[in-house]
Amino acid sequence: MDLRYDDAEKNIAFVRAQLKKLSDDPELSAVLGEDTFKRMSHWDEAISEKISEPFSLMVIGDFKRGKSTVINAILGKSIAPVNVAPETFTINRISYGETPSVEAVLKNGKRVNITKDDLSRARLLELLDFFPGELEYIDVRSDAPLLKEIQIVDTPGLSDLDDLDQQVKDFLIKADAVIYVASALSPFSESEQYFIAEHIVPLNFSKVFVLVNMIDAMNSMEDIEKVVGRIKDKCSLLIPNAEVYGISGIDEYRRKIGFNRPDIKGFQDYYENEFLKFELALSREVIVQKDTIRTQRVLSMLKLMLNDTMSRLDMISDMVKLDKQKLESISSDFEKQCTELSAALESQKPKINLSIMEMMQEAEHWMYGFFSKLREDILGCRTTANEEDVERHFYSFLMDKVGEAYRRCIEIHQSRLNEIIDGIGSGIFGKLGIENLSPSRLSCSEAVNVNTFSADKVRAAAAQGVDTEMGFPATTIPFFSSILKKDRQTEIIDCTLENYDDIRNSTIKDLKDCYKGFGEFAVHQLGDIYRTQVDIGRETVRQAVEMANSTDSERLLACIDRASGIVMEAVQVLERY
Repeated sequence: MDLRYDDAEKNIAFVRAQLKKLSDDPELSAVLGEDTFKRMSHWDEAISEKISEPFSLMVIGDFKRGKSTVINAILGKSIAPVNVAPETFTINRISYGETPSVEAVLKNGKRVNITKDDLSRARLLELLDFFPGELEYIDVRSDAPLLKEIQIVDTPGLSDLDDLDQQVKDFLIKADAVIYVASALSPFSESEQYFIAEHIVPLNFSKVFVLVNMIDAMNSMEDIEKVVGRIKDKCSLLIPNAEVYGISGIDEYRRKIGFNRPDIKGFQDYYENEFLKFELALSREVIVQKDTIRTQRVLSMLKLMLNDTMSRLDMISDMVKLDKQKLESISSDFEKQCTELSAALESQKPKINLSIMEMMQEAEHWMYGFFSKLREDILGCRTTANEEDVERHFYSFLMDKVGEAYRRCIEIHQSRLNEIIDGIGSGIFGKLGIENLSPSRLSCSEAVNVNTFSADKVRAAAAQGVDTEMGFPATTIPFFSSILKKDRQTEIIDCTLENYDDIRNSTIKDLKDCYKGFGEFAVHQLGDIYRTQVDIGRETVRQAVEMANSTDSERLLACIDRASGIVMEAVQVLERY
């Protein structure tokens, strides 16, 4: 371990003890409030788990990116379930066991023995109703040598099952390092970049690997270099410390277990060398350094706890110091502004509905143009693609293209809708007078960030027209299912062309249905923002008035100073890291 971290364990224990002083002191805990200590408790539990559990390497990415195949290639064993269609829809925690086993771990703590064959999507869906509780994750044990060093967490596609998104994010917080799997067939969509920016970057992982899988679908080295270079450019803006490798998970898996490796294009040595480079980096920069990386992750979590606590103390201190007369004026003006703003928001409904209608017409026009071009590409596959590529990649290619076009329309208009909502709602914060109570120092759970709030909600609304198992336009799925059943190049392409008009029409219908719900949703969203801001404002004003009317404000300030001193001692200890 790095010499700087020789005494890290002692310092981590000191910082946790300092934070515990706050919760153990009745006076200090009353000042900070229940919500603050709930957050601190949540973080401390996560730190305890991180310290006691094996080093965790999380494999994450959108659906149909080949994450499970990559895991099997890394381990040199068939462990994670794979299929042409999305197969993984649970979180699978893969760790070492001398005797291989599979258990379903339930949220109530119970464990149910299952078999490896039960890991398929179809079989697990049958079993879920029979488990004596809600499934949390699948515990997979294997004797693969690498698992003696680390555990690997296999995750569903990020747009695969909406109700698993939060669970994936919770596991991400506990992870020590990340492999993000992208696809050469559909490199780095806006939704992928959004997830990385919003959920991976803020966690400050010291090591993130980005694997551009399925490069064996590319027809030339020029195409490979172009797609890998494009993702490297995007990563340099999002995660400068990421290492990007173009790989073929299926080719490496076949190599390791001794299966036949078709080499029609003559790139086999390149696939093998690139995977070897990734494995060397994984060994050198993660496995060898895993103790240091884990310590860095715990220290980062503690710093977040300290920053959040100090922000809360600063806000309370500012409120106590506010002039009583000024507070009374704020309180009076606040209710008047609430009434005026409510009427102003109501008047914006026609503008929102007109904007949604324009977006829907624009999306329909885009999709007809997209499908016209896609038909030409499919016809071109008859002469330019070889049998192996069509059988292995055409289904993923087609679903990726149609799904990406569908989501791309929504993502672009989501940004536009956010701008409309933000333009209407952004003035609420200031007009309610909350800026006088130091909103810049409110923690994320207390202050409403309108951009993030609306973006998450619009994304949820967009998902309403999507099949929950496939992350895809719902009425289009049956037509793709018929294509999936074909196993020869001519049958696959002919079946696609036969169903082409239905695929196009059903996709556009799903898209229009989704947009129709946007208007009502956007109006409801503005109401949510308004009500949330009002609730925060009222509570903040109420707290400020109570504190200002306190007969012992000096004692309260002394209490805040004492709490700040405890936190600052912890901050100073962590400054060396």
